Amino acid sequence: MEIENLDTIAAIATPPGNGGVGIIRISGTLVSDIAKRLIRRACSQQASDIHSIPGDKPLVPRLALYSSFIDKDGSVIDSGITLYFPAPASYTGEDILELQGHGGSVVLDMLLRRVLSLGARLANPGEFTERAFLNNKLDLAQAEAVADLIESSTEQSVRSAQKSMQGVFSVQVNELVEELTELRTYVEAAIDFVDEEIDFLTDGVVENRMLKILHRLEQIQQTAQQGRLLRDGMTVVLAGKPNAGKSSLLNALAGHEAAIVTDIAGTTRDVLKERIQLDGMPLHIIDTAGLRESDNAIEQEGIRRAHLEIKNADKILLLIDAREPDIESVLKTLPPGSNVTQIYNKIDLLGLEPEIKQTELGTQIYLSIKTGNGMKLLKQHLKQSVGFNEATDNVFIARRRHIEALNKGHEFVESALNQLRSSQAGELVAEDLRQAQMSLAEITGKFTSDDLLGKIFSSFCIGK
Repeated sequence: MEIENLDTIAAIATPPGNGGVGIIRISGTLVSDIAKRLIRRACSQQASDIHSIPGDKPLVPRLALYSSFIDKDGSVIDSGITLYFPAPASYTGEDILELQGHGGSVVLDMLLRRVLSLGARLANPGEFTERAFLNNKLDLAQAEAVADLIESSTEQSVRSAQKSMQGVFSVQVNELVEELTELRTYVEAAIDFVDEEIDFLTDGVVENRMLKILHRLEQIQQTAQQGRLLRDGMTVVLAGKPNAGKSSLLNALAGHEAAIVTDIAGTTRDVLKERIQLDGMPLHIIDTAGLRESDNAIEQEGIRRAHLEIKNADKILLLIDAREPDIESVLKTLPPGSNVTQIYNKIDLLGLEPEIKQTELGTQIYLSIKTGNGMKLLKQHLKQSVGFNEATDNVFIARRRHIEALNKGHEFVESALNQLRSSQAGELVAEDLRQAQMSLAEITGKFTSDDLLGKIFSSFCIGK
């Protein structure tokens, strides 16, 4: 899907603010022209010495050259390093020029304005990576992994994003697509030879191949779910009556005093959020106002916000004072079908030991936040409840859309298998296999709408 005749784009590729080094990245057909008018090779490290060395060109592929960057009137804007990557062996597949100067926001802005005046335009968010995708330098899953690497908040997520960037996820998806394509071809050939003595749809070959594809799909789905957790984490809402220990649990999980804790009921009036790591899995912990009837307008608003967070939670930890286990009345206030774990706190006051139970009302964990007794049970439960495994050596990063595409592919292959077993309707089997193939191909971008591309790359930072 190679692209031609696009505008030359430019952007500051380093974060906003002041720093030791600032980088401006330029990509497109005008790179050489811009370099001739912008760059002067310096004879020495003195910024004032800006005349070109006789016979030298301003650009030498893949060689860091000390240069000065010249304004329209001939004055020096800045001095630094130039790096030139000619097409097609560059990040975008186009000519790329990087100007590495000083990291002051004003000088970078001056240099960028000069580049734009020479014919480039300001790049959109993610446009450099989008061009890499359009020029077949990366597939879509690899392109998304670039942004995921930048945004990674744990060491495990960095390693997983690197695996996706290197194509580990894409290779597995492409192998599945190839298997589906071959099987679909076999089924369609069987349809064309219905008059033959051998019924290719009932000889067991198609069914066995489908079962192998389903097994492989399930393995990839499991790994991708791990990768999604490493990227997005899990949102956990702490709910319950006042003084049940919600804020104390937030502090215990966060490892610092994030919330005010007092004996006064109703201390928490607003939503308090903390992002933590649980053995490499990001957790978004949300402390909420105590659930009770109140005449206080501020507390009522806090309770309303609590219910909004509860509705959107991946997991609800319902805090209960073990001395007053009025559980059923609190459960009635939660949305039907909520993913709830009941936390019976303050067992130290009753002389009880920590434990985890499975009951008709759901999972119950008995612990003491004050003493820390039973906190390991809670942390292990949180990881197990979403299928998180600490062994992430083979995990690639994945997004929610990847999970949805894998799920759709799985559903279509299961449908094809059911069609084969129930009616041997070859045309329906072939169509389900085609739909499965298309669903999985969306992951790497072989079949992707422009709207989806726009949505994905607009979430990138400018300059990448």
